[in-house]
Amino acid sequence: MNHTVQTFFTPAGTDRPPNYEMLKEEHEVATLGAPHNPAAPTSTVIHIRSETSVPDHVVWSLFNTLFMNSCCLGFIAFAYSVKSRDRKMVGDLTGAQAYASTAKCLNIWALILGIVTTILLIIIPILILQAYQ
Repeated sequence: MNHTVQTFFTPAGTDRPPNYEMLKEEHEVATLGAPHNPAAPTSTVIHIRSETSVPDHVVWSLFNTLFMNSCCLGFIAFAYSVKSRDRKMVGDLTGAQAYASTAKCLNIWALILGIVTTILLIIIPILILQAYQ
């Protein structure tokens, strides 16, 4: 471990002592001493998960509540979405995921029933009008 130490001298007219730059390895050896364990150092890696994103489907539930609220599924989905958001704010990610999954399922059914109802409300009057002509 043969490192060169660079020395920077100040001008002769000043009363400040000279500045020395010590390499990082030399500073660690000087302060900590030589390593006592000849074995290779082991390390432990801890993965800290950042803010986990659990979708709560509030916007989708609100859309289904306002526009396609067949069998009140949109309103029920909205209630589960709000519960999911509350659980997420408390820090209960498992509970938030469970409520979000239920809200998603209810939203899918509300959307399917709303689309089928809309299509039937368009097709049935057309078929009735064609039958009378």
